[in-house]
Amino acid sequence: MFTWYALLLLAAALLLWWLAARQQRRLGMPSGQLLYRDMEGRIDLDQPLYAADLDLVGRPDYLLRTADGLVPVEVKSGHTPRRPYESHVYQLAAYCALVERTYGERPNHGIIRYADRNFEVDYTPEMENGLLRVLGQMRADLGRADVNRSHQQAARCRSCGYLSRCEQAL
Repeated sequence: MFTWYALLLLAAALLLWWLAARQQRRLGMPSGQLLYRDMEGRIDLDQPLYAADLDLVGRPDYLLRTADGLVPVEVKSGHTPRRPYESHVYQLAAYCALVERTYGERPNHGIIRYADRNFEVDYTPEMENGLLRVLGQMRADLGRADVNRSHQQAARCRSCGYLSRCEQAL
């Protein structure tokens, strides 16, 4: 009786392992241990990641432990650009900074997952310095009464929730 029970548990564990590996391949993520996910209506992390020194909080969509270390993954919907959007790169850089401060381990890179392609983005000191500049600009803008909006993408402007009230709409 005990042998059958043990075999059944082993079979269930192997099935779960196979299904998890299959989902990782389907999503185009590198092999490794899935530490948590903030996707598909499921959040495996009790608290978001927080960095007091940056006054920053957030959760990447996935966090993996791979042979290269910790890797945050951000999933984007919509079409796949030729190269990742700058805003997406800085969002990923923010997640790398949060992971480093939360886990005490600096990620070498993160991944931006679009519908048709992944972009591996190195988390370099230059990228971190760029993130700090962007955060500084954002904090400076918080104190301003009037902040000009970015209108470099007409389609994004048209779908904005503030379009009817925006004096700078295209």
